[in-house]
Amino acid sequence: MRLRPLLDNVVIKPSKKEEVTTGGIIIPDTGTEGPVRGEVIAVGPGNYTEKGEYIPMNVSVGDEVLYGTKLYGTEVSVDDNKYLIIRQSNILAVIEK
Repeated sequence: MRLRPLLDNVVIKPSKKEEVTTGGIIIPDTGTEGPVRGEVIAVGPGNYTEKGEYIPMNVSVGDEVLYGTKLYGTEVSVDDNKYLIIRQSNILAVIEK
């Protein structure tokens, strides 16, 4: 993959999590409420405040994260893979291993 996010943008590969109900109905990740899980694939360099102070990134490539709904980002397709580009501020948490 050759995506290089700018500023405080993060490229995430969403996890393909499907839930199966007891009745056998498959509910895709997009059909559930709440945070979505994914892996950080690329991270921008960070951003600057209005005063020119540097704000470093809090996530790294390889981190597994929870983020808000997919409405906060832009879905892109590269090499037949789907990714989501979102701002770091839309990431809710890093899942510690």
